[in-house]
Amino acid sequence: MNVAERMSRLGTESAFEVLARAKALERQGKEVVHLEIGEPDFDTPAHIKEAAKRALDANATHYGPSAGLPELREAIAKHTAETRGVPVSPEQVVVTPGAKPIMFFTIVALVNRGDEVIYPNPGFPIYESVIRWAGATPVALPIVEDRGFAFCADDLVSRLTPQTGDTGGVLRDA
Repeated sequence: MNVAERMSRLGTESAFEVLARAKALERQGKEVVHLEIGEPDFDTPAHIKEAAKRALDANATHYGPSAGLPELREAIAKHTAETRGVPVSPEQVVVTPGAKPIMFFTIVALVNRGDEVIYPNPGFPIYESVIRWAGATPVALPIVEDRGFAFCADDLVSRLTPQTGDTGGVLRDA
């Protein structure tokens, strides 16, 4: 079977390897904050489980709209506007089954061979892999615990180049 050349650039999802190492550290008595696979460290709240059971009993078992249920998109838009102070309409909201698919689609839609893509590090390991798969160069942006797991604007600016979309240094000079 001939496999497309781009498949050689697609790395593996190493988050489960990180999870195994984190669990080993916990067995040694170390405290670990789990950020590796994006799974919460708490059980699904009872009211959500009950709502899911009611939905199943009501035969809500068919495909929904590809962008998500309108009521959910409206609730997300309202919540975002209220908590972030950013006006958002339901038409600007897309509900996905997790972050990885939408990140993949975004990278495939926006990144060309030869581009550079700045990504948060630490972050999902698949980001770097998909950036490489798209033929671009991943550029790590440190997310630092001492800064509340945020990045420094100077660190971001220092990584901006024409290959990251900063043509003519417009963003660097702002």
